[in-house]
Amino acid sequence: MRASFYAEEFQRVGIALVAPKESEQEFIHGKYIRELLNNQFLPETRIEILSIAQRMKNEDRIQALVLAGTELPLLLRDSTRADLEFLDTTMLHVEAIVDELLR
Repeated sequence: MRASFYAEEFQRVGIALVAPKESEQEFIHGKYIRELLNNQFLPETRIEILSIAQRMKNEDRIQALVLAGTELPLLLRDSTRADLEFLDTTMLHVEAIVDELLR
């Protein structure tokens, strides 16, 4: 969330990224390190991350949520949001690689 890689790549195609508030970033990072990387996918963590996403949709007007970590799609796999698209970067990378290999 603090690195510039995604922001720079999205900016090249005219898409601005919005990061969560600092306190939300700290929460997500802590959960990622202490839980998700230890294969713990707790419902209360899912609820809180979805709450952050909803706040960002309402206040920051985001249209999609970048899941830039392999564990985030696992945490949110059973969560569907018709009003907010999830961009699973792992799947997007795999699809791009397969497309390139099939060219």
